[in-house]
Amino acid sequence: MTPSARRSRLALLLQVLLPFLLSLFCRALPDQIHYSIPEELDKNTVVGNLAKDLGLSVQDLPARKLRISAEKEYFTLNPLSGDLTVRDRIDREQICGKQPQCILDFDTVAENPFNIYHVAVIVQDINDNTPLFKQSKIDLKIGESTKPGTTFPLDPALDSDTGPNSLQRYHLNDNEYFDLAEKQAPDGRKYPELILKQSLDREEHNFHQLVLTAVDGGEPPQSGTTQIQIQVTDANDNPPVFSQDVYRVTLRENVPPGFSVLRVMATDQDEGVNAEVTYSFHNVDEQVEHFFNLDKRTGEITTKDNLDFEIANSYTLSIEAKDPGDLASHCSIQVEILDENDCAPEVIVTSVFAPLPEDSPPGTVIALIKTRDRDSGDNGEVYCEIRGHSEFILKSSLKNYYKLMTDRVLDREEIPEYNITITATDRGKPPLSSTIKITLHISDVNDNAPVFQQSSYVAHVAENNPPGASITQVSAYDPDLGPNGQVSYSIMASDLEPQVLSSYVSVSAHSGVVFAQRTFDHEQLRVFQLTLQARDHGSPALSANVSLRVLVGDRNDNAPRVLYPALAPDGSALFDTVPRAAEPGYLVTKVVAVDADSGHNAWLSYHVLQASDPGLFSLGLRTGEVRTARALGDRDSTRQRLLVAVRDGGQPPLSATATLHLIFADSLQEVLPDLSDDPLPTDPQSELQFYLVLALALISVLFLLAVILAIALRLRHYFSSAAWGCFEPGLSFKSGPGVLPNHSEGTLPYSYNVCVASQSAKTEFNFLNVTPEMAPPEDLLCEDASWVPCTNHGNTNVPFASDTTLKVSFDSFIFTWGLRISFKNM
Repeated sequence: MTPSARRSRLALLLQVLLPFLLSLFCRALPDQIHYSIPEELDKNTVVGNLAKDLGLSVQDLPARKLRISAEKEYFTLNPLSGDLTVRDRIDREQICGKQPQCILDFDTVAENPFNIYHVAVIVQDINDNTPLFKQSKIDLKIGESTKPGTTFPLDPALDSDTGPNSLQRYHLNDNEYFDLAEKQAPDGRKYPELILKQSLDREEHNFHQLVLTAVDGGEPPQSGTTQIQIQVTDANDNPPVFSQDVYRVTLRENVPPGFSVLRVMATDQDEGVNAEVTYSFHNVDEQVEHFFNLDKRTGEITTKDNLDFEIANSYTLSIEAKDPGDLASHCSIQVEILDENDCAPEVIVTSVFAPLPEDSPPGTVIALIKTRDRDSGDNGEVYCEIRGHSEFILKSSLKNYYKLMTDRVLDREEIPEYNITITATDRGKPPLSSTIKITLHISDVNDNAPVFQQSSYVAHVAENNPPGASITQVSAYDPDLGPNGQVSYSIMASDLEPQVLSSYVSVSAHSGVVFAQRTFDHEQLRVFQLTLQARDHGSPALSANVSLRVLVGDRNDNAPRVLYPALAPDGSALFDTVPRAAEPGYLVTKVVAVDADSGHNAWLSYHVLQASDPGLFSLGLRTGEVRTARALGDRDSTRQRLLVAVRDGGQPPLSATATLHLIFADSLQEVLPDLSDDPLPTDPQSELQFYLVLALALISVLFLLAVILAIALRLRHYFSSAAWGCFEPGLSFKSGPGVLPNHSEGTLPYSYNVCVASQSAKTEFNFLNVTPEMAPPEDLLCEDASWVPCTNHGNTNVPFASDTTLKVSFDSFIFTWGLRISFKNM
């Protein structure tokens, strides 16, 4: 067995054993599930029961929310049964190309609790591709002088399948001039070589036609053919010869287009035209012709386009050198591409668990992040970090996988939304990086109780308020959202009786306005306390309490009430006695009154409305004390009456009256008879009327007496012609008739005196009111010759005088009288 055959067999053995070894190795990895399926399966074909293989119960699947997280989903997962099915037809050659192993890996995410399971599906190759030659016909020109054993490389057939299903062998139809050999290129591909077995004779056969067949190893095998047409040319003894069979070149992927890669050179020992050599690509794929250019005259190879290590890290260029006689030689150029750090890392967010409840504990997984860098070595090694947010951390899960997790408890009321920037940086020089932003919304939970705007409330309401009036409004704020922040108000407790609380106040559940349910009376209820509660609608609900103190303000709705003086139990008025010798300022009594109102409305003042003798007493404006303003005189009545008004300080003021009966006496026995026989008048107006009637009666009696006396004197005049009068020796009355002396300074007693003059032609009667001090001690005499005793109709003897106040003229029957009477108050 040749070395090439051994290598082919070993490679075939590795391809067969590699899936088995890989499955054994993968089973040793934690949290990994592996399946193996052939390509080209029908849609919805079941790959396996993933839930069962993960050890999950079918009943738990809805709660675990099992799902696939992958960049491109080739499979679907039934969330109810846990079956993993094919999403669409899978073409292994399209996905993995010529790679010996085609593995589709993805992540499966489960919640409650959060877990990530890695699943690998090995896609097995089936013999669904036939080996094909690029050309259906191959034209060759071979000189008749070509020596036997000369080889002619041919274009290989292409088979997209791998492993046993790939191209396995070539065979040539039977002929006597040519044989076939199989060769393997450095990249592992097999290509055929045509070998000349014996010399050709153009004159005998100038044209040969062969059939080349390529066969794969499938069951059943598939094959492809191409025709080889060989034209025998005239003699050209020496073919071009390269300086070496294999060239090796290293290029960096960032070389610009037009960069010179290598210059090959082949020499021909012939002379003249037969020594002219041309170069061309031979047996190369389309990628070589796309990235490289060959000068057919000079043999210089240059880059045609930008190279990319991530697309291909090596190229094999087969160069053919041919002279004009179609003699050719071949060489191979191995171009290795060196990686440059020209690819920035990619950050792929495979899963985001949002919105995130604000009460999530530290360590809650927010997102699953995958990184990828198409560079190799250090250029492809990536690390991630978070910038600007200490609330989150990145934790490496598996290779190129990170978990974005919370590092502390979040508060939606503080920050409702986070824009998390994740930066992925490779370790190349210089390093390249890329960023991605994840917007994380924080969902609300009921973690805030309502907060009142004030620690306590005080409300003032005036009494006599209308029922239903608004007293005050309380307000509480809850920073939560939705029902968690919707607040309702209620009354929790009060110092009022529970059975009457609802009849006093109520609170609006929505606005927090407190209403009075009845009219308040300051005199009955001045202050009461309420405990109000603000409660949100979260689950569970949170609440807060606050105290409300309601002060009922006073209005001037109560008149003063006199406590003293008061009526006796039988309804009669009481009296106060005052010593006759009371000095000015003596406290006689005190008017006591109260007002049910408070404050200024209960500030009382005392005023005298009526008084028997206004100057005799004084009244304290604020104290209500009655004191003597002066000493009691002889002319002052011993019985006094005061009408006192008590006013409050309200607006408008309200008032009450009190009547004081005061009696000047040194002892109670002294006043008892007067009190029993002649009670004190209760009304000054009625007392005044009494005095007027008494005066009128007295005047009428005096007038009647004067008429009778005048008649008697007239009759007596007939018996005596001498005039008579009343004179006192030594006294002279200078006043003219009809003029009275001035006695206005004194008070006349109830008695009166009458004097008659005899000198006048007309009879006149003179009435003179005098005080006891003015009365003479003895009888008066008449003025002219003899004194006539005066008639005294009272307690005092007063002479008749010509100065009269009452005149009666019988001639003209004209009565002229004047009377001055003063009645002393009883």
